[in-house]
Amino acid sequence: MTNAHLPQTLGDLKRSGWQSRGIKAELQRNLIAKIRSGENLFPRIIGYEDTVMPELENALLAGHDIIFLGERGQGKTRIMRSLVTLLDEWLPIVAGCEINDDPLAPICSHCKQQVADLGDRAPVAWLHRSSRYGEKLATPDVTIADLIGDIDPIKVAEGRHLSDEGVIHYGLIPRTNRGIFSVNELPDLHEKIQVGLFNLLEERDVQIRGYKFSLPLDIFIIATANPEDYTSRGRIITPLKDRFGAQVRTHYPRTLAQEVVIMRQEMAPFIHEGLRLQIPEFMEQIVAEISQAARRRQDINHFSGVSVRMTIHNIETLVSNALRRAVRLKETGVVPRITDLPHLTSTMKGKLEWNFAEAAEEDEKLGALVREAVHTVFKYSFQSGAFNEFLREFAAPAEIVVSELTPASEYAEIVSRYPELRQEAGRLVSGATPGMLAAACEFMLEGLAVSGRIVRTTSKGHARYTQQ
Repeated sequence: MTNAHLPQTLGDLKRSGWQSRGIKAELQRNLIAKIRSGENLFPRIIGYEDTVMPELENALLAGHDIIFLGERGQGKTRIMRSLVTLLDEWLPIVAGCEINDDPLAPICSHCKQQVADLGDRAPVAWLHRSSRYGEKLATPDVTIADLIGDIDPIKVAEGRHLSDEGVIHYGLIPRTNRGIFSVNELPDLHEKIQVGLFNLLEERDVQIRGYKFSLPLDIFIIATANPEDYTSRGRIITPLKDRFGAQVRTHYPRTLAQEVVIMRQEMAPFIHEGLRLQIPEFMEQIVAEISQAARRRQDINHFSGVSVRMTIHNIETLVSNALRRAVRLKETGVVPRITDLPHLTSTMKGKLEWNFAEAAEEDEKLGALVREAVHTVFKYSFQSGAFNEFLREFAAPAEIVVSELTPASEYAEIVSRYPELRQEAGRLVSGATPGMLAAACEFMLEGLAVSGRIVRTTSKGHARYTQQ
């Protein structure tokens, strides 16, 4: 990432043929180029191809400031940060300027004077697109000084007049001039601060402590908000809503497959020497289905949402428990299985808001949510008549007892006693290692139990499966 080959003076810049363009025109031009080339605009954003992306592209092509409206964990911040890829790689600025002034059309008095004094010898610096993005999390204590700036008393003491823009200590927004500035959770800004953004979004000038400074900033403003806060009277003032040109509604993954793809993409990498991680597809589906089922339940507060982060953290917890088992049993294969699922309660408790007050009920409800997910995945993993032969052979007083610390090698003996279990396990995890066979065996037994075809009882961390 070097800019040594680029013009270093105003004269060189003019001779290069470089032309000034506004930030929104720059975004439009680069977006059109990417659409023409068929390039995937945001490769790490999953499930928005036919919903969010068309609205986002329209807003960008229209030159509208945007507010992303959606519950937590829907990728709003990721989309905002991804917009940097639509900027030119390098942008010329007046060297040393705090607000990234355009050498061909400076707006601050200092840069105007520098260009006037030095002419074509005025030095030019180059700003990489990664430095042209600014972000602020809105909290009640954010001030106008943080966002726009404040009067610097030292500069006033030096003899400058209060109406001179040279007395300003610039805030985050002016320092992102000719770039993208985002405000996360916009409704959490105090109303006085929201009012302060009016001129910035429409007239593009700034007011500080009652003084209006002519500073026509070139800013693309984007923001995020939760629908509950955004539509609540008093959380965001109506005139500010009116100044955003587009409102783009995000959503959670609408299919199990999308949730699984996101989970695989975002989970922490597994790097442990001497150990091999294998995650059965049905275990990934169960983890994803837990989140999908939670979003359908009426006893969960949907105003807060069920974040995709819960899915990601759940699979990471599942893997960590499988890792713990492998280390204790001195196994080299790390394979999550059904007996690891109870440990997900520690992950989910901080992410689901139930519509009840009794904390004692939470463990029971979380357990029911996990069983519902297992049942759903089991139903479409096997045909309706599967396991009839096994059920005839699995007659009382036969029983199968497993636990999270049962060695993987012991499951080969279990399935060897029941041909249909062995056959279905082979279909479920072809080329199975001992760990994958263990995971398949537990999944089949638990699926039969949650379907009411066999009985499962638990005692001291052990699951006991018996005939009805």
